[in-house]
Amino acid sequence: MTPLPSYRILHVNSMLKGGGTDDQCVKLAASQLQAGQHVWLAGPTGRDFEKVVREAGVPFHGIAAEGVAKWRFILESARLVRRHKIQILHSHHGRDIWPAVLIARLSGVRPKLVLTRHMAKSPSSWASKHLMLGQCDALIAVSEFAAKVLRVGDYEPTSPEPERHARPPIYGDHTKIHVAYGGIDTGKFRPFDAAEQRRVWGLAPGHFAFGVAGAYDFPRGKGQREFLQAAAQIHQAVPNARFLIIGRGTMAEVLQADIARLGLQGKAWLTPYGQDMPAAMNALDCLVHPAIGTEAFGLVICEAHACGKPVIAADLDGIPEAFRAGGYGQLVTPENVAELAAAMQAWAEKPRLSESERQALHQKIDAEFSSAAAAHRVLSIYQRLLAPAAQTNR
Repeated sequence: MTPLPSYRILHVNSMLKGGGTDDQCVKLAASQLQAGQHVWLAGPTGRDFEKVVREAGVPFHGIAAEGVAKWRFILESARLVRRHKIQILHSHHGRDIWPAVLIARLSGVRPKLVLTRHMAKSPSSWASKHLMLGQCDALIAVSEFAAKVLRVGDYEPTSPEPERHARPPIYGDHTKIHVAYGGIDTGKFRPFDAAEQRRVWGLAPGHFAFGVAGAYDFPRGKGQREFLQAAAQIHQAVPNARFLIIGRGTMAEVLQADIARLGLQGKAWLTPYGQDMPAAMNALDCLVHPAIGTEAFGLVICEAHACGKPVIAADLDGIPEAFRAGGYGQLVTPENVAELAAAMQAWAEKPRLSESERQALHQKIDAEFSSAAAAHRVLSIYQRLLAPAAQTNR
C-alpha cells in the first residue's frame, strides 16, 4: 500500500451499543491509528462498547449523548475539533448526520465532514434525503450496491419484504458518493482448530455443522426461520448434519417452537450467546447467510471465508460483492427454501478443504478485506478531500 500523509481525525458516534456499525467505526479508528494517523473517538460514556474502544487503544472522549445531553455532546465535540485542529470529522450513524453537521460548523475550524452509510437504503427523513449531500464533503457507501441505492434508488414492488419495495435515492451532488468496503480482523479470523468450541456446542467429530450467525429480532431476523425450514427438508437425507443458530434476539421462543414443530430436536438448536466469533466460524463446517431484508454488504461472509469455510448466502443486495473475493460456496435465490435446502445438502456431501487450501482462501480475504486494507481505502478518500488544501498551504 502507498503510504499516506498523517491527518487529525475525529470519529463521532452517539450510540456505541455494539452493532455492526459501531464495530466498523471502532475497527476503522483503531486501524487508522495503527497506520500512523492521529485519531480520536467521541461517544457516550458508560456504554458496554466503550470497553471495546479502550481495548483497541483509540483515545476516547466520553460525553453524555441522550435527550437534552445531545446538545452537550455536540458542543463538547465541537470544542474537541477546535482543540485538536481536527481535519476530518467522520460520522457513522444516520442519527448523527445533523449533529455532525452542527459539530463541524460550531467548531470554527472547518474540518472536512465525512459520513458513512452502512445501510442499503437512503435515510428516511426528507431533510437528510434532500440536504445531506450539500452539507458533507464525502459520503461513503460500504458497497457498490449501497452506492447505487443512494444514486438512483432500487425498486422491488413484488418483494415479500416491504422495506425492499421502494428505496429512493438521495438528492444533490452524487460525485461526493464514494465506495469503500469495510474490513475484518484477519489476525483473528483465520483457520485454526476449534475442537473445544465444537465440544461446548455438543458437536461430535462426525457432525457437519451448518450455522447462521447474527441477531434474530422480530419481525423476521436474518432468515433463521427459513434456515430451519431448509434443515427440515434435508435432515433425514443428511443424518450427520447439525443446524446451529448463533446470536441473540427477540425471536428465541419462536425459533425454539419452529425446531419442535419441524421435528429438529437434537439436530438444531440456539447456541448460548458468545463473543468469540473467530472460534465460532472455525467450529462450523458451513456458514449459511439466508438474508431476507436489506443487506448493504455482509462482512460475516468475509469472516467465514477468512477461516477457510464455505458460505451459502442469499444473492441479495451487496452480498455478492462480499462473496466474490472468496467465492467459496454458493449464492441462492433469496427466500427460496427449496433451493437453500438443495445447496445445503450438496455442500454437506463435499469434501472439506485441506489446511493449505484454507490458508490460501484466508490470504485472498486478507489482501482485500483486512482492517488495514479498509482503513487505507478510507484514508485515500480523506487524501482526495485534503489534497487541494495541502497544496494551497505550500
